[in-house]
Amino acid sequence: MKFGGTVISSLDFPGRISLVIFTGGCPLRCPYCHNPEIIVGGNEITLEELFQQIDDAVDFIDSIVVTGGEPLMQKKDVVEILKYAKSKSLETKLDTNGCYPERLKEIIDLVDYVGLDIKAPFDSYPRIIKSDIGEKVEKSMNVALKSPETFLECKTTYVPGLLTPNDIKQISREIECDLYTLQQFRNKVVLDPALADTPSPSPDQLKKLAAAVKPVLKKVRVKTAEFGEENI
Repeated sequence: MKFGGTVISSLDFPGRISLVIFTGGCPLRCPYCHNPEIIVGGNEITLEELFQQIDDAVDFIDSIVVTGGEPLMQKKDVVEILKYAKSKSLETKLDTNGCYPERLKEIIDLVDYVGLDIKAPFDSYPRIIKSDIGEKVEKSMNVALKSPETFLECKTTYVPGLLTPNDIKQISREIECDLYTLQQFRNKVVLDPALADTPSPSPDQLKKLAAAVKPVLKKVRVKTAEFGEENI
């Protein structure tokens, strides 16, 4: 499979220590992508080699996070990873951009936690990332919502100049989830060089946006480099 590496993290699966597996390849070209080096692929690794990495870490973790790139581009391999994680009594999280709702539906029973990127209001995807996938993302959201054992986090990276406060308010009216996270854009690594000079939104700015949508979404948090994750 196409592979971008692994890290052990206490942040990617709330309340858990995780082995985070980065899969290579993504069908999107979001200008603010923070993993551009694996968009077109990555290194090749066998599942047996990856399972060995899980075995090596299993005494120190209680979950597996499969992220990307877009993991569902390699659905068959992801299924095997999730099954292997379950065989080791590890909880599972899948991060996805929502491009593949039918593939998500096929594997949702293996997923304890879905992290779904909401990049824009559903009808504004062409404006924000130049890909008209809003309807597919909405379908992916509904797949996760219909799975009673799956926790759904929707998350938006707030990029000044691409998104506006009104976009965030519109998103809040369109989505349903267990947790909504507003993430701080960082310009250190981006796909589009034009964004290299775009300043990061301040924690106070994100908190104000989060507070404005909290009455609609109930459970909201912000994620910043300065203060980590903060519930609003």
